Amino acid sequence: MSDWRLATRYAVRELRVGLKGFYVFIACLALGVAAIAAVGTLSQSIEAGLRHDARQLNGGDLSISLIQRDVTPDEQEHIAALGPTSRVLEMRAMAAHGDERTLVELKAVDDAYPLAGEVTLQGGGSFRNGLADKGVLVEPTLLAKLDLAVGDAIKIGDGLFTVRGVIDREPDKVASVLNYGPRVMIGSDALPATGLVQPGSQIRYRYRVLTGGADVDTAAATLDAASPHAGWRMTTAEDGAPGISRFIDQLTLFLTFVGLTTLLVGGVGVSNAVASYLDSRLSTIATLKCVGASSGFIFRVYLVQVMALATVGLVIGLAAGLIAPLVAMSALHGLLPVDPVPGLYPRPVIAAAAYGLLIALTFSLLPLARARAIPAAALFRAKLTGGGWPKARDLMAIALAGGALAAFTVLSTPRIGFALSFVVGAAASFGLLATAAVLLKALARRAQGLGGGASLRLALANLHRPGATTTSVVLSLGLGLSVLVAIVLIESNFNRQIENRLSEGAPAFFFLDIQPDQRAAFDAAVTAVPGAADYRRIASLRGRIVAIKGVPVDQAPVAPDVEWATSGDRALTYADTPPDGTKIVRGQWWAADYSGPPLISLDDDVARGFGLQLGDTLTLNILGRDIEGRLANTRAIDWRSMRFDFAVIFSSGIFAGAPHTDIAAIRVPPASEPAMERAVAKGFDNVSVISVRQAVEAARELLSGINVAIGATAGITIAGGVLVLAGAIAAGRKRRQFEAVVFKVLGAVRADILRAFLLEYGLLGLATGLVAAAVGSVVSWAITVKLMELPWSFDLASVALTVAGTVAFALLAGFAGTWRALGAPAAPQLRNE
Repeated sequence: MSDWRLATRYAVRELRVGLKGFYVFIACLALGVAAIAAVGTLSQSIEAGLRHDARQLNGGDLSISLIQRDVTPDEQEHIAALGPTSRVLEMRAMAAHGDERTLVELKAVDDAYPLAGEVTLQGGGSFRNGLADKGVLVEPTLLAKLDLAVGDAIKIGDGLFTVRGVIDREPDKVASVLNYGPRVMIGSDALPATGLVQPGSQIRYRYRVLTGGADVDTAAATLDAASPHAGWRMTTAEDGAPGISRFIDQLTLFLTFVGLTTLLVGGVGVSNAVASYLDSRLSTIATLKCVGASSGFIFRVYLVQVMALATVGLVIGLAAGLIAPLVAMSALHGLLPVDPVPGLYPRPVIAAAAYGLLIALTFSLLPLARARAIPAAALFRAKLTGGGWPKARDLMAIALAGGALAAFTVLSTPRIGFALSFVVGAAASFGLLATAAVLLKALARRAQGLGGGASLRLALANLHRPGATTTSVVLSLGLGLSVLVAIVLIESNFNRQIENRLSEGAPAFFFLDIQPDQRAAFDAAVTAVPGAADYRRIASLRGRIVAIKGVPVDQAPVAPDVEWATSGDRALTYADTPPDGTKIVRGQWWAADYSGPPLISLDDDVARGFGLQLGDTLTLNILGRDIEGRLANTRAIDWRSMRFDFAVIFSSGIFAGAPHTDIAAIRVPPASEPAMERAVAKGFDNVSVISVRQAVEAARELLSGINVAIGATAGITIAGGVLVLAGAIAAGRKRRQFEAVVFKVLGAVRADILRAFLLEYGLLGLATGLVAAAVGSVVSWAITVKLMELPWSFDLASVALTVAGTVAFALLAGFAGTWRALGAPAAPQLRNE
């Protein structure tokens, strides 16, 4: 302890000279720590908002949901016994004004709605008055789509309504990318006028209950016991917005790793800054060693300094990380279904501080260990001899610090598999980039002997000389650029896949809720449109998987990649013969005249995820009945094909006479799309029309927005790389000045020296861009092919633009960093030497 106290005294005395040489060190740590703290704090604020508003998001203490059927009188009685109840119906419908029609999300509410929260309208006004006398309330986007204004008439199904107000806030609306259109709200008493409520229609019935002081879980269990085969889905206020919670968790995880990547890039800057600072303190270190200071004492002195300055960076980063969420909350106001709750949340702050300290320690140990390994005599000749190689104990300490960083990364995140992938991927990326830097140095050394002008030879020499910035620039800028290249290539391949699918004959329209008595007339109407082709209509029902091999689904082992199949209601159908293009993997299709116990054809990936073999049972609740079927065959389904396909197909006998509707798809040339919409609008007001082209455009916009967000977060990583590059240039300024003076003495003019330095940075930028292009291409291939299961191709133009931008940036940075060195007078430099 006395050694550490003495080392601390010396460290404090040296810090009195100021922070020169450590500004980049502090900035690199502060940037990464701020990113992690801000993301974690914002996430905790949103989750606190979800908890605060959970009751109104769920619509009550308990929400009971059914699709395609309403509750029976007995079920209604059991629900009403739990407490005050509200009934809400939701469905897709077509809304028309004049010649314009669009798909909307229709919501019919009763007089008790809302049980929790309140509906507010733009400009004020009474929610109840807005629904009176066949009035409707709409979202603002519908006004623009149909050129509507408050007071105008709007047709929904067979009914004519009046727009009475614009919805500002809907308390139980949970944001979702699956919304097919803007919200239209009507009263339940006006819903029959639409003519949309038909047997088998795709209507979701929601019953919300206020249980008062009763335990919600007990109430849900009581309801399930009273109606064990109802097939409803119940959610409590605690999980009323699982989609948002899941999205926030995933986004937080992603952005936290972006912040950690920034810290890793900053770690290179930390290492450079420490090495540069120690280089400036060589005479002090040599003096201390000559008067008897041990290598261990020297190590402790500068370790104390480094960690003290790391603390400064952490404080700045944490302060920024606590302020940034307040700005983000202001920007997000009104965009989320809940208002984030500002506050000081210890967990993300502690995690960010721990990450920052571990990064500072891990990346500082190597330069500290190398300085300790140099004997005193060599320190006085350090400009010529360079650094030493750490001993085994120092390498062990570095490995332990790196292992602690990796372990903390894995253990501090809920998704351990994802965290492990990140750690392995980060290590592999650093290894690839470091290897590329070594190869670049070797190539520069070999190319230098092949001749060329003096400027080129000097530039090549600067790439591989002792103290060159090659490794730090390739590592720091290369990682951020690799992310950008990967984003560009993923977006390019996704868009190309969409274009290919559309050109290969994807349907132009999907039609929903075709009633049985409309089938013949509908078939004739749509097939009569010029250019119509590949028309297909099929029965559609909804069901929920409730048991796998007789085991309740919540107790059965289900692979994570197919959990989506058990998370809610699934679309299904029945058929006597296999659909066109069916690829059977296991088993065989049943006979066309089969009339025995229910058989099931299942997606092969889902079957394997459920652990099902041929002959095993799968139970689904359909229209309030549990139907058990045996697995007859499995199919390979290409979900990217934009054609009809169902994960579950039953043999048809069991569904004879069951209430349901049909869905259909058809392909028409773009010029005939308006005619197709007019043909459906004439006599089929209940049929919802989904334009594939518009859906694809919406998907493109969504993807574009996601890519912009990811690109912006990747920009944080690049900002860290820019800091590292700036630090490397600043650290080498004295050397540049010395070299410029020597060249001037030997007869070189400023233009010759500038040309050499610009060639150096141009070559460095080109090499970094090419390495980033290679690493980013590999990453995009892995995500596109292995994760998204899409074909992959290389987009040369986009990657070339990224590489060109890197070269331009490197040239600009090199010019900014060396221009001042060119103007240094020769006499002071020569006298000092």
